[in-house]
Amino acid sequence: MLKNETELRKEAAYHCALSMLSAARTAPKGGGKDNLTLALVEGQTIKELSDRLKILAVENEMPSAARDVENILNCDYIVLLGTKLAPYALKKCGLCGFKNCQEKDEHPNFACIFNTGDLGIAIGSAVSIAADWRVDTRIMYTAGCAALALGLLWKDVKIAYAIPISISGKNPFFDRKPVVA
Repeated sequence: MLKNETELRKEAAYHCALSMLSAARTAPKGGGKDNLTLALVEGQTIKELSDRLKILAVENEMPSAARDVENILNCDYIVLLGTKLAPYALKKCGLCGFKNCQEKDEHPNFACIFNTGDLGIAIGSAVSIAADWRVDTRIMYTAGCAALALGLLWKDVKIAYAIPISISGKNPFFDRKPVVA
């Protein structure tokens, strides 16, 4: 049996995406608390994500989102990483701008610094796997916003990023149109 590489790209992208999810899940977390939510987007849901991104681009006058609408259609999978905003119940920290976690709890829409830090570390772990696999990716806050708007992640997830994955002869995320503000 002989299979051409072009027949295997989607399968390779899938296995890379699974490894990226594993790397994100096992990335170090502040205080050992895991407030991350991870998911894999594929098929028709990528189109739905692109459609929602187009709406966000217009509603919010986001040129970067408009640029990414077509960009995410050029991938087989999208890894989603999100976090809740739950504080760590520390008596003294203040890194979020509030006196302590109890005071931060009175403002539930403000992020705990540990949640956002953990999310950043998880994103770094995920894209390092993609780099090891020599798979093209791009970290997109715009598609993360669209995922939140669609409710693709749980309700208590308030911050999300998307990482589209592509295996092709030309990186579709490299020569993107510049954003004109």
